[in-house]
Amino acid sequence: MTPRQALQQRLAALDAHLRAENPNLLPVLPTFRAFDRILSGLGLIDRHESLTTRIPWWPMVAVLGTFSAGKSTFLNGYLGEALQNTGNQAVDDKFTVICHGPQTRKEALPGTALNADPRFPFYRIADEIEKVSAGEGKRIDNYLQLKTLSGPRTRGKIFIDSPGFDADDQRRSVLRLVDHIVELSDLVLVFFDARHPEPGAMQDTLRHLVAKTVNRADARKVCYILNQVDTTAKEDNLEAVFGAWQRAIAQAGLVSGRFYAIYDQRSAVAIEDDGQRARYEARRDHDLAEIHSRINEVEVARSYRIIGSIDSLTKELEGEVVPKLREAMAAWRRRVLIADAVWATLLVLVLGVVLQTVGGGFGAFLGWLFEAGTDGGAPVRPIGAAVVLGGLFLAGHFKIRQFFAGRIAATLGDRFGDVDLNLRQAFLRNTRFFRSIFAKQPAGWGGRARKAIFAIREATAVHVQRINDLYTDPAGRRAKAAAAAAAE
Repeated sequence: MTPRQALQQRLAALDAHLRAENPNLLPVLPTFRAFDRILSGLGLIDRHESLTTRIPWWPMVAVLGTFSAGKSTFLNGYLGEALQNTGNQAVDDKFTVICHGPQTRKEALPGTALNADPRFPFYRIADEIEKVSAGEGKRIDNYLQLKTLSGPRTRGKIFIDSPGFDADDQRRSVLRLVDHIVELSDLVLVFFDARHPEPGAMQDTLRHLVAKTVNRADARKVCYILNQVDTTAKEDNLEAVFGAWQRAIAQAGLVSGRFYAIYDQRSAVAIEDDGQRARYEARRDHDLAEIHSRINEVEVARSYRIIGSIDSLTKELEGEVVPKLREAMAAWRRRVLIADAVWATLLVLVLGVVLQTVGGGFGAFLGWLFEAGTDGGAPVRPIGAAVVLGGLFLAGHFKIRQFFAGRIAATLGDRFGDVDLNLRQAFLRNTRFFRSIFAKQPAGWGGRARKAIFAIREATAVHVQRINDLYTDPAGRRAKAAAAAAAE
């Protein structure tokens, strides 16, 4: 199968998925494909790649946290099925993806089921694992597993249950998966154990888990959950423990996000005092209800996230990517021109040394050079000398271009932004031998591209308005129509 055929197959699968589950997003696909053409022209993605395969089309809820923080217990309680193993020790060392299925499968499907299916957010994640840990990509089944649940709460969503996160002993491949999950999820629930709330023990974990959310535009999607707070009832110090936990988060530099305190009623310690028990239960019920509400909202948020990603990408392209390419091209141009001047000077010096060595000096050389033209014939010697000197200069010039292009490209990443744009490839596209060194704009960026960007932004506004019409009715037209229909 060719890359083009593979892309067409993935797009057809996505089209079928949206037609079945969310046809309101179908008009967004042509807008993505228009953006693909711009990015491909700039060299930021390959010709047979698409942004549609780099974003999740299902709503995703990620459950991350430390060992024995109650992540799996929470998921089992929310889903109404004992799908995940629970315990005080680490009971699972894999990321478990849970989605809706015709039947509940407590026995897990292997990671290959996720890695090879473009509809899931882990499509070809083995390649990314291989980049950070050589040899680990082929062991994808050691990192991922898939379970299905036929219950109503999984319909239209994907849940990801992470293994316990131990900051003292982490493989780079696991960190890559955590980063990938945080990037793609619509909601990230970060669990901590109220029995171990000491700031020193938490900061490393916080830094590894969610430090990247500090500067994120969508930091609101991260919720921090102090679980098993029933264990604080004996000393009746929930507020003190909760305050210490919040200070630990602030010390880690994470000042955004919502904070919750919950516990599982079925495994909770007995609280003898009626007033104290009522106070703890009220806090738990309030926070659990809000967490459940946030989970239910991801289906609505998904449409806005997908459409909003187009607008944010256009801004990223114009505000960050193109300026970075211009800056890299300008640095390359300066270095090449300086090196060209040095190379030309060196050629002249070498020529002078050769002439002095042969004898006669520069004057004798000029006399010999133009001697062929005194009888009216073609100036063979001047042309030949120009060709030789020009050829030497150009040979050096292209070697210089290649050398400095490689040096500057090494400073650019091949994974920039939320959709992993290839800045390095785009820059090298502008240093090819037929590309003028004096070009100021990146290849593929001009009036036509800017007009296409404008059209994409206009289309994005139309998409948002269309989705708004599904959930809002400012003029009350639908209410009036419903009332009129009821009256009839």
